[in-house]
Amino acid sequence: MSGPNFSSGRGVLEENEADETLLERYRHGDREAFATLVVRYQRPIYNAAWWVLRDAEDARDVAQIVFMKVAERSDEYDPRYRFFSWIYRIAVNECLNARRARRPGEQLDERLPDAEDGPQEIAEHGERSASIDAALVKLSEEHRLVLVLRHFADLSYGEMSDVLGIPEKTVKSRLFEARHRLGELLRLEPGAQR
Repeated sequence: MSGPNFSSGRGVLEENEADETLLERYRHGDREAFATLVVRYQRPIYNAAWWVLRDAEDARDVAQIVFMKVAERSDEYDPRYRFFSWIYRIAVNECLNARRARRPGEQLDERLPDAEDGPQEIAEHGERSASIDAALVKLSEEHRLVLVLRHFADLSYGEMSDVLGIPEKTVKSRLFEARHRLGELLRLEPGAQR
């Protein structure tokens, strides 16, 4: 087992060290500080990208691009704002770019049920997943994004406002509209209970 890494000369990285501090340390040559940011955000960025794009490979590509852009543009970060909002804004923009680059009619990945589920649960999960997938695809990008950021990335209204660059009041209104539209689309699905 190796000892602590003192690559920056400032001591070991603290697990709960502020994102902004880690980015500043990276700007001064501390690669371990950047690695900590990647570990901290790789799963949330991937998950948000997957919910927008519904494709594992595209989500991995977006996450990789996001971290490359963070590394390349670290000097552009404004510490008056939360790092979290900055990186999510980059991720949202990359998701939108990936969706625009996608060929029309491309199939979405199916979500896999848990291995412990029985045949009934697997069938119900598949039907529910297919219905949600079909409905999400029919939503506008702005509605899909607010649903993903709120319900799958678990962002607060304030965080969503920062990420999307819109007032919190607009976030709430857009989320209300998105939920309403998603409900309508799910009710229109074949086999939906009326």
